[in-house]
Order: sequence, then C-alpha cells, then structure tokens
Amino acid sequence: MCLRSDVQVTTCGCMGLCDEGPVMVVYPSGAWYRRVQWSDVAEIVGQHLVEGKPVEPPMWNDAAAIKAMSVEHGDKFRDAMAARDKAGMLPDRLNDTIRGFMPNCCILTALELDLFTAIGDGANVEEIGTWVHANARAVGMLLNALVALGLLLKTGDEYRNTPESARFFVRRSKDDQRNGLLHTANIWHRWSTLTAAVRQGTHIPIDGDRSREWTNNFIAGMQRNAKDRAPLVLKALGIAGVHRILDLGGGSGAYSIAFAKASPEVRCEILDLPEVVPLATEHVREAGVSAQVSLRPGDMLHDDFGSGYDIVMLKALSHGWR
Repeated sequence: MCLRSDVQVTTCGCMGLCDEGPVMVVYPSGAWYRRVQWSDVAEIVGQHLVEGKPVEPPMWNDAAAIKAMSVEHGDKFRDAMAARDKAGMLPDRLNDTIRGFMPNCCILTALELDLFTAIGDGANVEEIGTWVHANARAVGMLLNALVALGLLLKTGDEYRNTPESARFFVRRSKDDQRNGLLHTANIWHRWSTLTAAVRQGTHIPIDGDRSREWTNNFIAGMQRNAKDRAPLVLKALGIAGVHRILDLGGGSGAYSIAFAKASPEVRCEILDLPEVVPLATEHVREAGVSAQVSLRPGDMLHDDFGSGYDIVMLKALSHGWR
C-alpha cells in the first residue's frame, strides 16, 4: 500500500528527549513513540498509520514525564549556551561556517582521485590505493571520512559506493557528473588564492589554469547547468518566427541543441574559442542535431558576428569581464 498521498514524513531537530530517542510523533492524534527501532516500523505503519490504532509499546503515554524531561533539557541547554557565551566561545553558527570547507574538500579530493570509480562494486584500502596511485593509509582516512559523510558504506575491510555516489560520481555511470564537478574542484583551488588576489588586486596563476583538462571540466560543468536551464529559456522565448540563432560563447551547445530539437526549421551557429569547439561538436553530434547546429571557432570580443539572426544569445559570460 502506498501512503504517499496520505502521510507526510517530516524530520526535526532535538525535542529535548534525546535520552529516549529515536522519538516519533504521529499527528493529528499527537501520539508519541520513544526508542523506536527498525523492528517497530512495520507495525507502527501498518497498525497506526493505516488502521489508526496506536502501538503499545513503544507508544509513550506519560505526558507529564515528557513535558518535565523536555523542560529540564531546555533549561540545561540555555544554561550551557549562556556559559559558552560568557566564556567568549565562538558560536556554532560561525564555527560551522568557517570549517564548512572540510567536508567539501573531502568530496572534491575523492573526485579528483577518482576514488568512487576505483571502489567499483567493492574494494579494500590497498586495492583502492593501488588503483589511484596514492598512499594506502591516507586513502583509508579519506575513505572513512566519506563513510561519515554518507557517501560510502563500509563492511569489515570493504568499502562500497552508496546508490547516490554510484549514480553521480562513478566514471561512465548513467548520470555521471564527475567531470562537471571537477570544474568545482578547479574553482576550489582558485578560491584558495583569494588572500593573495585581494592583496594584489588581480588573479593569481595556479598550475593547470586553462589547460586542456581544465577546459574539458569547465565545459562539462557548464553542460551540467545549461541542460536544465535551456528548456526554460526555450519556453520563455518560444520559437515562433525564429529561424537563425547566433549562440555567443555557446560552450557545450546546450541552448542551441534545445532550440534545434524544438523545430527542424531552426538553424543555430555557435561561436566559441578554438579549444571549446571540438567539445561542443561532440555534444551536438550526440544530440543528433549536427545538420542544424554549426560551430565557428573564434573570439567574440573581436570577431565579426555577421547579421540576419533572429536571436543572439549571450549567457553566463559578462560577469567574467572587467
């Protein structure tokens, strides 16, 4: 039986009853359950949610005890926060923001090393370390961090991908996002130069800037964003009276591809840098619209665009110019 239309599951923060957790409250009856285990779930769903009959135990009927425990916890929490503030300790909000780069770093490093692909259907530290050409002990620490982040599963000495990491992070998986996310890793490296950039008032060169790999990852990242946005732009503009489109800095060609697929009468021309054109050509070929989308290598800051276009597109570029 599917309860999706009848039951809404909502998670929440601490309710002041941590010693009795996991805690579950069922509305509109307001029935409380405490110390809920996996073995209780089927009975609570079947008997309470479906039949409307609360399950005892683990139902908790002592309203006075629930209130007293919650009030006591709240008082202790407020006292602890006041003591921390008096001692001049950094608030959790600031501390979490400042240290927020740490889990991001673990994930991006794992993507750069291609750890998720190395794990495949399951592997141990030595096998993974050998595959990625890295120190096994250090790889083990990173793998354990990814387990803590919920991106890997560990049984004994074996690590396995979760359904989510297998879907998005393993190379050549159906919804492989790795190359596009490696552009985020490039941005992460760039942001590490922020202090020097602010002092000098200009960008700071780093290894790999504008390399072929950098360009591949950049276009993959743009494709990841553009393929979701292109249909929205198409819907907003429509194709009535549209025959010729110039796509300036077209990147992966996602927008031209969307317009070409919408009408066989549309012809698009993508103008982009010479190193980008082969990448866009492959996307256009895979989309099956090579007859409608042509590509021109060049520099849109200096080249003659031509004329006679019904739409000239310029997306996500102007912010990079000074």
